[in-house]
Amino acid sequence: MIQVYRHSDVLSTRVPSFSTVYFVAVIFFATLIRSTFGFGEALIAVPLLALVMPVAIAAPVAVLVSVVVAAAIVVEDWRRVDFRSAAGLLATALVGIPVGVLLLAHAPERLVKGGLGLVIVAFSIYSLATRSGARAPHDHPAWLIGCGFLSGVLGGAYGMNGPPLVVYGALRQWPPQKFRATLQAYFLPASLVGVIGYAAIGLWTPTITRFFLWSLPAVAAGIVLGRTIHRRMSADVFVRLVHAALVLIGVTLVVQALKQ
Repeated sequence: MIQVYRHSDVLSTRVPSFSTVYFVAVIFFATLIRSTFGFGEALIAVPLLALVMPVAIAAPVAVLVSVVVAAAIVVEDWRRVDFRSAAGLLATALVGIPVGVLLLAHAPERLVKGGLGLVIVAFSIYSLATRSGARAPHDHPAWLIGCGFLSGVLGGAYGMNGPPLVVYGALRQWPPQKFRATLQAYFLPASLVGVIGYAAIGLWTPTITRFFLWSLPAVAAGIVLGRTIHRRMSADVFVRLVHAALVLIGVTLVVQALKQ
Protein backbone atom coordinates (compact mmCIF):
# COMPACT_ATOMS: atom_id res chain seq x y z
CA MET A 1 0.00 0.00 0.00
CA ILE A 2 1.35 3.43 -0.90
CA GLN A 3 1.84 5.68 2.09
CA VAL A 4 -0.29 8.83 2.24
CA TYR A 5 1.62 11.81 3.60
CA ARG A 6 0.28 14.64 5.68
CA HIS A 7 0.90 18.31 4.93
CA SER A 8 3.10 18.50 8.04
CA ASP A 9 5.44 15.89 6.51
CA VAL A 10 6.53 18.20 3.66
CA LEU A 11 10.04 18.85 4.98
CA SER A 12 10.74 15.27 6.09
CA THR A 13 9.07 13.12 3.43
CA ARG A 14 11.05 10.10 2.29
CA VAL A 15 9.45 8.02 -0.45
CA PRO A 16 9.66 4.20 -0.13
CA SER A 17 11.26 2.47 -3.12
CA PHE A 18 8.00 0.94 -4.36
CA SER A 19 6.42 4.39 -4.39
CA THR A 20 9.29 5.66 -6.53
CA VAL A 21 8.05 3.43 -9.37
CA TYR A 22 4.59 5.00 -9.06
CA PHE A 23 6.10 8.49 -9.06
CA VAL A 24 8.24 7.87 -12.16
CA ALA A 25 5.30 6.31 -14.03
CA VAL A 26 3.08 9.32 -13.30
CA ILE A 27 5.78 11.75 -14.43
CA PHE A 28 6.36 9.80 -17.65
CA PHE A 29 2.66 9.68 -18.57
CA ALA A 30 2.16 13.35 -17.66
CA THR A 31 5.17 14.42 -19.75
CA LEU A 32 3.94 12.29 -22.65
CA ILE A 33 0.61 14.14 -22.59
CA ARG A 34 2.33 17.54 -22.38
CA SER A 35 4.74 16.76 -25.21
CA THR A 36 1.92 15.43 -27.39
CA PHE A 37 -0.66 18.17 -26.91
CA GLY A 38 1.24 21.08 -25.39
CA PHE A 39 -0.59 21.03 -22.05
CA GLY A 40 -1.96 18.72 -19.39
CA GLU A 41 1.01 17.33 -17.48
CA ALA A 42 0.18 19.20 -14.27
CA LEU A 43 -3.49 18.25 -14.62
CA ILE A 44 -2.32 14.64 -14.50
CA ALA A 45 0.82 14.78 -12.36
CA VAL A 46 -0.41 16.97 -9.51
CA PRO A 47 -3.71 15.13 -8.83
CA LEU A 48 -2.17 11.66 -9.08
CA LEU A 49 0.85 12.59 -6.97
CA ALA A 50 -1.41 14.37 -4.48
CA LEU A 51 -3.00 10.99 -3.73
CA VAL A 52 0.26 9.89 -2.07
CA MET A 53 2.01 13.13 -1.07
CA PRO A 54 1.18 16.74 -0.07
CA VAL A 55 0.30 19.16 -2.86
CA ALA A 56 3.15 21.32 -1.53
CA ILE A 57 5.55 18.68 -2.90
CA ALA A 58 3.62 17.62 -6.00
CA ALA A 59 3.07 21.14 -7.34
CA PRO A 60 6.73 22.34 -7.20
CA VAL A 61 7.93 19.12 -8.82
CA ALA A 62 5.36 19.57 -11.60
CA VAL A 63 6.58 23.13 -12.18
CA LEU A 64 10.22 22.01 -12.41
CA VAL A 65 9.24 19.35 -14.95
CA SER A 66 7.28 22.00 -16.86
CA VAL A 67 10.45 24.09 -17.24
CA VAL A 68 12.30 21.18 -18.85
CA VAL A 69 9.48 20.20 -21.23
CA ALA A 70 8.72 23.78 -22.29
CA ALA A 71 12.39 24.53 -23.00
CA ALA A 72 12.73 21.43 -25.17
CA ILE A 73 9.64 22.26 -27.27
CA VAL A 74 10.43 25.99 -27.64
CA VAL A 75 13.95 25.21 -28.87
CA GLU A 76 12.50 22.84 -31.45
CA ASP A 77 9.39 24.80 -32.62
CA TRP A 78 10.10 28.48 -31.90
CA ARG A 79 9.11 29.47 -35.46
CA ARG A 80 5.50 28.44 -34.76
CA VAL A 81 5.11 30.54 -31.60
CA ASP A 82 2.56 33.40 -31.50
CA PHE A 83 4.86 35.64 -29.47
CA ARG A 84 2.35 38.48 -29.10
CA SER A 85 -0.28 36.26 -27.45
CA ALA A 86 2.31 34.46 -25.35
CA ALA A 87 3.70 37.75 -24.06
CA GLY A 88 0.24 39.10 -23.20
CA LEU A 89 -0.75 35.95 -21.33
CA LEU A 90 2.54 35.93 -19.46
CA ALA A 91 2.34 39.59 -18.42
CA THR A 92 -1.08 39.12 -16.83
CA ALA A 93 -0.09 35.77 -15.30
CA LEU A 94 2.80 37.38 -13.45
CA VAL A 95 0.22 39.28 -11.40
CA GLY A 96 -1.63 36.07 -10.55
CA ILE A 97 1.32 33.80 -9.69
CA PRO A 98 2.12 35.43 -6.30
CA VAL A 99 -1.55 35.16 -5.36
CA GLY A 100 -1.48 31.46 -6.12
CA VAL A 101 1.80 30.83 -4.27
CA LEU A 102 0.42 32.50 -1.14
CA LEU A 103 -2.72 30.40 -1.47
CA LEU A 104 -0.65 27.21 -1.49
CA ALA A 105 1.49 28.32 1.47
CA HIS A 106 -1.38 29.37 3.75
CA ALA A 107 -4.55 27.57 2.65
CA PRO A 108 -5.53 24.30 4.36
CA GLU A 109 -4.69 21.21 2.31
CA ARG A 110 -8.38 20.25 2.35
CA LEU A 111 -9.18 23.49 0.54
CA VAL A 112 -6.29 23.05 -1.88
CA LYS A 113 -7.27 19.48 -2.81
CA GLY A 114 -10.96 20.31 -3.06
CA GLY A 115 -10.34 23.39 -5.18
CA LEU A 116 -7.97 21.50 -7.44
CA GLY A 117 -10.48 18.71 -7.93
CA LEU A 118 -13.32 21.10 -8.77
CA VAL A 119 -11.17 22.98 -11.30
CA ILE A 120 -10.17 19.73 -13.00
CA VAL A 121 -13.75 18.42 -13.14
CA ALA A 122 -15.12 21.71 -14.50
CA PHE A 123 -12.41 22.05 -17.14
CA SER A 124 -12.62 18.43 -18.24
CA ILE A 125 -16.40 18.38 -18.53
CA TYR A 126 -16.24 21.60 -20.54
CA SER A 127 -13.64 20.09 -22.85
CA LEU A 128 -15.63 16.90 -23.33
CA ALA A 129 -18.99 18.62 -23.89
CA THR A 130 -18.01 21.66 -25.96
CA ARG A 131 -17.18 21.27 -29.62
CA SER A 132 -18.23 24.77 -30.72
CA GLY A 133 -18.74 28.09 -29.00
CA ALA A 134 -17.24 31.55 -28.69
CA ARG A 135 -14.36 32.39 -30.99
CA ALA A 136 -11.75 35.15 -30.88
CA PRO A 137 -9.78 35.14 -34.15
CA HIS A 138 -7.65 38.02 -32.81
CA ASP A 139 -6.28 38.87 -29.37
CA HIS A 140 -9.22 40.08 -27.24
CA PRO A 141 -8.06 42.15 -24.21
CA ALA A 142 -10.70 40.84 -21.79
CA TRP A 143 -10.09 37.18 -22.64
CA LEU A 144 -6.31 37.71 -22.69
CA ILE A 145 -6.22 39.38 -19.28
CA GLY A 146 -8.73 37.02 -17.68
CA CYS A 147 -7.15 33.81 -18.94
CA GLY A 148 -3.63 35.01 -18.22
CA PHE A 149 -4.37 36.11 -14.63
CA LEU A 150 -6.28 32.94 -13.78
CA SER A 151 -3.54 30.79 -15.26
CA GLY A 152 -1.06 32.56 -12.98
CA VAL A 153 -3.19 31.92 -9.89
CA LEU A 154 -3.66 28.25 -10.73
CA GLY A 155 0.00 27.89 -11.64
CA GLY A 156 1.23 29.45 -8.42
CA ALA A 157 -1.12 27.41 -6.24
CA TYR A 158 -1.28 24.05 -7.99
CA GLY A 159 1.38 24.10 -10.72
CA MET A 160 -1.41 23.81 -13.31
CA ASN A 161 -1.44 26.90 -15.51
CA GLY A 162 -2.98 25.02 -18.40
CA PRO A 163 -6.80 25.16 -18.30
CA PRO A 164 -7.25 28.92 -18.89
CA LEU A 165 -4.58 28.83 -21.60
CA VAL A 166 -6.26 25.92 -23.35
CA VAL A 167 -9.54 27.84 -23.32
CA TYR A 168 -7.78 30.86 -24.83
CA GLY A 169 -6.06 28.74 -27.48
CA ALA A 170 -9.40 27.19 -28.41
CA LEU A 171 -10.94 30.65 -28.72
CA ARG A 172 -8.11 31.70 -31.03
CA GLN A 173 -8.52 28.52 -33.12
CA TRP A 174 -4.79 27.94 -33.34
CA PRO A 175 -3.74 24.94 -35.43
CA PRO A 176 -2.19 22.11 -33.36
CA GLN A 177 1.48 22.93 -33.96
CA LYS A 178 0.99 26.64 -33.24
CA PHE A 179 -1.14 25.81 -30.21
CA ARG A 180 1.55 23.50 -28.77
CA ALA A 181 4.44 25.87 -29.45
CA THR A 182 2.74 29.06 -28.22
CA LEU A 183 1.73 27.48 -24.93
CA GLN A 184 5.35 26.46 -24.30
CA ALA A 185 6.52 30.04 -24.88
CA TYR A 186 4.20 30.95 -22.01
CA PHE A 187 4.99 27.95 -19.79
CA LEU A 188 8.75 28.40 -19.87
CA PRO A 189 9.06 31.85 -18.23
CA ALA A 190 5.90 31.37 -16.13
CA SER A 191 7.20 28.12 -14.69
CA LEU A 192 10.57 29.72 -13.95
CA VAL A 193 8.79 32.46 -11.99
CA GLY A 194 6.85 29.78 -10.13
CA VAL A 195 10.08 28.01 -9.17
CA ILE A 196 11.50 31.28 -7.85
CA GLY A 197 8.33 31.82 -5.83
CA TYR A 198 8.51 28.37 -4.25
CA ALA A 199 12.14 28.94 -3.33
CA ALA A 200 11.38 32.37 -1.86
CA ILE A 201 8.82 31.00 0.61
CA GLY A 202 10.87 27.93 1.53
CA LEU A 203 8.90 25.29 -0.40
CA TRP A 204 11.86 24.18 -2.53
CA THR A 205 13.43 21.58 -0.25
CA PRO A 206 15.96 18.74 -0.69
CA THR A 207 12.98 16.38 -0.94
CA ILE A 208 11.65 18.25 -3.99
CA THR A 209 15.10 18.30 -5.58
CA ARG A 210 15.37 14.54 -5.07
CA PHE A 211 11.97 13.96 -6.68
CA PHE A 212 12.94 16.16 -9.63
CA LEU A 213 16.21 14.30 -10.25
CA TRP A 214 14.35 10.98 -10.14
CA SER A 215 11.94 12.31 -12.75
CA LEU A 216 14.47 13.35 -15.42
CA PRO A 217 14.84 10.00 -17.29
CA ALA A 218 11.04 9.68 -17.46
CA VAL A 219 10.75 13.29 -18.63
CA ALA A 220 13.26 12.74 -21.45
CA ALA A 221 11.47 9.59 -22.62
CA GLY A 222 8.08 11.32 -22.48
CA ILE A 223 9.30 14.29 -24.54
CA VAL A 224 10.66 12.10 -27.33
CA LEU A 225 7.65 9.79 -27.53
CA GLY A 226 5.18 12.66 -27.26
CA ARG A 227 6.85 14.50 -30.13
CA THR A 228 6.50 11.39 -32.29
CA ILE A 229 2.79 11.02 -31.44
CA HIS A 230 2.19 14.73 -32.06
CA ARG A 231 3.60 14.45 -35.57
CA ARG A 232 2.02 11.16 -36.61
CA MET A 233 -1.26 10.62 -34.74
CA SER A 234 -4.68 12.26 -34.60
CA ALA A 235 -5.20 13.61 -31.11
CA ASP A 236 -9.01 13.97 -30.95
CA VAL A 237 -9.95 10.60 -29.41
CA PHE A 238 -6.87 10.61 -27.18
CA VAL A 239 -7.74 14.04 -25.77
CA ARG A 240 -11.29 12.91 -24.99
CA LEU A 241 -10.04 9.87 -23.12
CA VAL A 242 -7.57 11.96 -21.14
CA HIS A 243 -10.27 14.41 -20.07
CA ALA A 244 -12.61 11.57 -19.11
CA ALA A 245 -9.87 10.20 -16.85
CA LEU A 246 -9.25 13.65 -15.39
CA VAL A 247 -12.91 13.89 -14.37
CA LEU A 248 -12.46 10.74 -12.31
CA ILE A 249 -9.23 12.04 -10.77
CA GLY A 250 -10.83 15.37 -9.90
CA VAL A 251 -13.82 13.68 -8.27
CA THR A 252 -11.42 11.51 -6.24
CA LEU A 253 -9.63 14.58 -4.91
CA VAL A 254 -12.89 16.29 -4.00
CA VAL A 255 -14.04 13.20 -2.11
CA GLN A 256 -10.69 13.06 -0.28
CA ALA A 257 -11.03 16.70 0.68
CA LEU A 258 -14.54 16.19 2.04
CA LYS A 259 -13.37 13.24 4.16
CA GLN A 260 -10.41 15.08 5.70
